[in-house]
Amino acid sequence: MNNRQLFLSHLAQTTDFPLLIEIEKAEGVFLYGPKGEKYMDLIAGIGVSNIGHRHPKVLAAIHDQLDKYLHLMVYGEYVQQPQTLLAQALVNTLPPELDNVYLVNSGSEAIEGALKLAKRYNNRREIISCTDAYHGSSHGALSIGGNEVFKRAYRPLLPGIRNIAYGVEDQLSFITTETAAIILETVQGEAGIRVADKNYFRALREKCNQTGTLLILDEVQAGFGRTGKFWAFEHFGIQPDILVCAKGMGGGMPIGAFISSKKIMDVFKENPLLGHITTFGGHPVSAAASLATIKAIIEENLVEQVEEKAELFKSLLKHPKIKEIRNKGLMMAVAFDSFDVLKPIIDRCIDGGVITDWFLYCDNAMRIAPPLTISNEEIRLACKCILQAIDEE
Repeated sequence: MNNRQLFLSHLAQTTDFPLLIEIEKAEGVFLYGPKGEKYMDLIAGIGVSNIGHRHPKVLAAIHDQLDKYLHLMVYGEYVQQPQTLLAQALVNTLPPELDNVYLVNSGSEAIEGALKLAKRYNNRREIISCTDAYHGSSHGALSIGGNEVFKRAYRPLLPGIRNIAYGVEDQLSFITTETAAIILETVQGEAGIRVADKNYFRALREKCNQTGTLLILDEVQAGFGRTGKFWAFEHFGIQPDILVCAKGMGGGMPIGAFISSKKIMDVFKENPLLGHITTFGGHPVSAAASLATIKAIIEENLVEQVEEKAELFKSLLKHPKIKEIRNKGLMMAVAFDSFDVLKPIIDRCIDGGVITDWFLYCDNAMRIAPPLTISNEEIRLACKCILQAIDEE
């Protein structure tokens, strides 16, 4: 059996129509097939490869750590330098109050930990989230998701969940002294890149202060420079009580984190002891890769380049069939009339060597979220392919 047959026979499938693109190698913004095929990855593995595939600094950090040790012990028992240096580097990008890091393996795990932390700290049970939110696919993360299509087959889910509309200030009145936390994506991703304004975020922060509700911001997609700030919340003049990150954090390695103050995080130490447990969280190789990723973002001034590159995309992607471009930095949605218009365009883009897709809850919009390292020339090549794909019938 060849690789494609093995994939279809023995790997669990989540649709009847996987892309079935076979990849042999990746470098920078490009993926390569076994027969010399070349694809520009315009979605960075869905917001993961913020510094490109196989960044030299990440590879060097991985190789260095491989010569020292791999997994040693469940999280939080041994002092492991990759974890401590990563935690320090993360804290250094954040306001002083966000000084405590819990390392996990993925975004969904980080969400689960953040929800537990908020309920334990506040001793409250209600969680508020937003319609059209996506926070992951595990039971707790799915419970706070904002799309019933993905939830209905798995009910009953967590009780005490209320959805409100993202960005609608009037609905903040649903936050009360019974609410443990409100969780939202700083920039809504799977809704098709929706961004609330500063006034909304300031009113949200004030309402949380008034009611003692913890504010959890999910920056699994929006963090690590994606929006033109290291953290997306920096655009809005507020800060969360708990911050969730993953995806672009690891330079291609699996890792996530939820970050809060030591005061809040300390509730995991008692009643019960070991209030949150992970075996592989903060794996030393992933932690080393993540530290190298942060250094690359900072040392190569990638955040400072985001807005200019986003503007280049928007200046080039002009076509009568493009109805709107929504973005926060290099988190972009290119809207068309319908999925029926968009899907053939995406297929032709892939045939032409540019990989893109649509959003879970917004299937008339094309996702553009390339590695932040993409060059202006590569942007021009990508846009030329997209425009050609639009024109072909």
